[in-house]
Amino acid sequence: MLSGLCVCALIPAPKLKTRTRLVLFIHRFEDRKPTNTGRLATECLANSEVIVRGQPGHPDAPYVPQPESDSLLLFPSPDATPLAEHARSSRPVTLIVPDGSWRQASKVRNRVPGMREIPCVWLPQDVQSTYRLRHEAHPTGLATIEAIARAFQILEGGERGTEVRGLMERVFNAMVERTLWSRGQLKTEELQHGTVSREL
Repeated sequence: MLSGLCVCALIPAPKLKTRTRLVLFIHRFEDRKPTNTGRLATECLANSEVIVRGQPGHPDAPYVPQPESDSLLLFPSPDATPLAEHARSSRPVTLIVPDGSWRQASKVRNRVPGMREIPCVWLPQDVQSTYRLRHEAHPTGLATIEAIARAFQILEGGERGTEVRGLMERVFNAMVERTLWSRGQLKTEELQHGTVSREL
């Protein structure tokens, strides 16, 4: 692999400290994909955790909410409420994000014990996704890191929320561009988020 394609130098160091906690439930098939963006989000956030689910022969472990925060599942189920309603809460939020295909993500609430008691929330419509590495079945669909960045902007609020979103999206856009460049689908002069090199 070309070292010039790595986005590690763009990942905040130290990781971003946030009041909001991220718990990423990633399907085992998604965890193996080089185009996955959920783990990229956790690399940016200090207050985050990754749980791999869907292992054959191993039922998903129950989700146990932390008593000091309000747990919310980011998924637009029919009973979901706007995430913005929780932005001014006096208690911090643990944002649970399913990572995988739409079909895999939709099963988290029923497959993970304890998750049905967690309220679902949805994001408001925003700018269109810049994810160009996969075909999106839903016109308003987002890459996982895009959804997390937008959610954290709402929950963190103010300048800090805008800063967190901006930093995460910068890493994401660089990853997308460099992957497209490596596939010959983007010219060097078209790169907008840093340069790449052919150093081994």
